Amino acid sequence: MKYLKQITAAMRAGDRRIQLSDLWEKAADDRQSRCAIAHYLADVQDETVAELAWDLRALEYAEDENWLPSLHVNLADDYRRLGDTAKAEEHLEAARTRLRLLADDAYGELMRSAVEHVAQALAERSTRRLETSPGG
Repeated sequence: MKYLKQITAAMRAGDRRIQLSDLWEKAADDRQSRCAIAHYLADVQDETVAELAWDLRALEYAEDENWLPSLHVNLADDYRRLGDTAKAEEHLEAARTRLRLLADDAYGELMRSAVEHVAQALAERSTRRLETSPGG
């Protein structure tokens, strides 16, 4: 990933949204960086609709299959919060089927836990924001 150092710095910055937005423009030639930037930009949005738009961009630029469980669980959570149960279930299933791609390590466990939290909120028909983001 060409812009990893800059993405990491932006995530530690005071106004991540501005720095990540600037990086989005600079990283036009790097799909993997754009995927990561969009993934992080989704997390700093105030409105769920804007978060969904960035999560969809992240999925569009995804080239690493190991990112797919996180991208799909985030989309499932976005759609759940917007009340679109069918789309939420579709992305939750996509996340579940891709969990096998992940190692049995801390990140894999984090993603498995995120899938279960979103699934529970969906089963409860909750549209509230979860206390922690599904992707960690």
